[in-house]
Formats: sequence, structure tokens, C-alpha cells
Amino acid sequence: MRRVMCITVVAMMVMALMITGCSKKAEPVQPIKVGVAGPHSGDLASYGIPTVRAAELVVEEINAKGGVLGRPVELLIEDDVCKPEVATNTATKLVSDGAVVVVGHVCSGATKAALGIYNDAGIIVMSPSATNPDLTQSGDYPNFYRTIASDDLQAKLGVDFTVNTLGAKKVAVLHDKGDYGKGYAEFAKKYLEEMPGVEVTLFEGVTPGAVDYSAIVQKVGRSGAEAVVYGGYHPEASKIVTQMKKKKMDIFFVSDDGVKDVTFIKVAGEYSEGVYASGPMDVSDLPMYQKAVEAHKAKYGEEPGAFFKEGYAATIALLNAIEKAGSTESAAIEKVLRSEFVDTTVGNISFDAKGDAIGVGFSMYKVVNGEYVEQK
Repeated sequence: MRRVMCITVVAMMVMALMITGCSKKAEPVQPIKVGVAGPHSGDLASYGIPTVRAAELVVEEINAKGGVLGRPVELLIEDDVCKPEVATNTATKLVSDGAVVVVGHVCSGATKAALGIYNDAGIIVMSPSATNPDLTQSGDYPNFYRTIASDDLQAKLGVDFTVNTLGAKKVAVLHDKGDYGKGYAEFAKKYLEEMPGVEVTLFEGVTPGAVDYSAIVQKVGRSGAEAVVYGGYHPEASKIVTQMKKKKMDIFFVSDDGVKDVTFIKVAGEYSEGVYASGPMDVSDLPMYQKAVEAHKAKYGEEPGAFFKEGYAATIALLNAIEKAGSTESAAIEKVLRSEFVDTTVGNISFDAKGDAIGVGFSMYKVVNGEYVEQK
């Protein structure tokens, strides 16, 4: 009798173990978390939201094909309002939430403020739009990459165009005092002063967010400038251009990719006509770019905005590097970024030892009938 009871007890224990084993759920696959940082609200949101949408489109397509390294990709989206003091909090949040790479930031000042936090955490950051040369050339930010060319190249293009194409010999250089705008303006001033027969009639910063720029406009007029080269973003540029045009100042206005945005045209309205601004080269003939634009229009019901293709390219480049590296470790990712080319919406690109993209550049654009048109 005792033997039968023992056998019964053992059988019950075995059955219990089998039931427990069958009911135990498999551990969920942990996602690869990608941070997306930039201005998603405020005056400069038109620069940040296109990158969020670009990342969303890339991740949707990749996840539909099984993800990266057999894991789904999850986006962590954080708003820095393009302000350095906010960007540090944004970076801290993305690090604590487990981002392994970051697409962003968008503005150079915000990017610079956040990079140290990411570097300490061993996280690679790739910006679609932070063009300040120091971000790659100083050597202080080894974890930084970008899918856009730097301001020294952009300023050289703007200066050459202003002097050699537009024929201006007296040039006023203005900026918004920020890392991006002032950096661009300082390079522009340097290149102008190196050109024979060219005079920099004025070099001055304006206060961002001011309502009235009539004082600086009057200074430009009194300086005898034939052109203004401006470093900064569209909110200030639109006001300066409008006040210049209202005063019937018939001089050229040449700016950077911070002004080459549809929002500038919307705000400045008729006064935006004839304004020149540099921006990434036209890649509208690339099949991947065309596909991305159609996907954007299908999902969001409108054309993509500024830096969409650069944000799309950054997302592709980072996820491709993780897949090929077989790891989310920064050293492995960097090795792929610097040694292999990848097809993106800005072309077939790789990255040099400093983090600058190989295979990208700038063109000049002019506002014609309410649209920016590339100048050949």
C-alpha cells in the first residue's frame, strides 16, 4: 500500500512539473531603443518634426521585416525645443530610458550641450542638421556623426555665390549669436575678407525673439552694403527680410539652411521672394528618396519638411551599422559607420574619422513664386 502511495505521489510531482513547464511563458524579446531628439514644439518645431517622422517611417519598415538583430526597434522621442539648457535634460532622459543610439539633436547649440552626457554613457549620436564645424573638427565629441555637411563648407558656398554670382562687393554679415548662426557668420566674414576687392561693411549679432529689427536694418542701410549674409534661423530672418523690403532696400539677402525652410516663406510671405539660402544638395532623383517622400505623404498627408531626408538617412545608417556589427556596442557600430557605405535618402554615404558624412554637400536655392528653387 505504501509503495502504491509513493508511486502516486511521484507521478503527481512529475505531472505538476510538466504542467509548470508547459505553462511557463517565453521571455519577451527586448527591443533596440533608438532616441530621437530635437525641437518638437516651439518656433523651430518645423526643423525637428520631420526627423521624428523620418525615423518612424524607417522603423515601421524595418520592424515589418523582422527588426534589427531579430529584435524590434523602439523609438524614444524627446523634445529639446532647440535650447541647450533643455537638451541636457533630454539627453539624460534618453540615457536613463535605455537608448543605444540617438538620432539628433537638430540645433548645433543643443547638440553640443547634450553630447558630453551621451559620450559618458557610450552612446553614438547622429544629427541630421547640426552643422557647427567644431562638433566634428575640435575632437571633443568622438561619439558625434552627422548626415549633413558642416558650416565652413556652407559659408564658403554662400560667400562665393554672393560675390562671384551676385556680384556684391560690399557685404554686411549678421547672425543670431547662437553656436550655429554665429559660427556660420564668422566663417563667412573670414572668407569675405580673404577675397580681393570685397569689403565687410558690418558684422553684428541680433537678439533672437525680438519683435523689431529696424535698428539693425538701418545699420545695414547706412553701411552701404549690396548684400546681407545672415547666419541663423527663420524666425529672425523672416522679420529682418520683411523690414528690409518694406524700407525698399534693394539688396541681396543670402542665408543658410536654417532659413531654407518652408516656414520662412510662410512667415515672410511676399517678402521672401528673391531670398537666397543654402541647403543640402537636391537628391530628388534618388529612388530611395522618392519612396520615402511618397511614404510620408501617404502617412501624414503632406510633403516632408526640412531635414527629413537627413533624418531618414541617419536612422538608416545607425540601424544598418547595428545589424552589420551584430551588436549595440558603440565601438562595433563605429567600426561599421567608418568603414562601409550605405544607401540612404541623401546618397551612398560613409563617415570619416571625425564623424562627417562622405558623399554629401550643399547647393544654393532661391525663393521663386513661393518655393525654394535650386540654383544650377
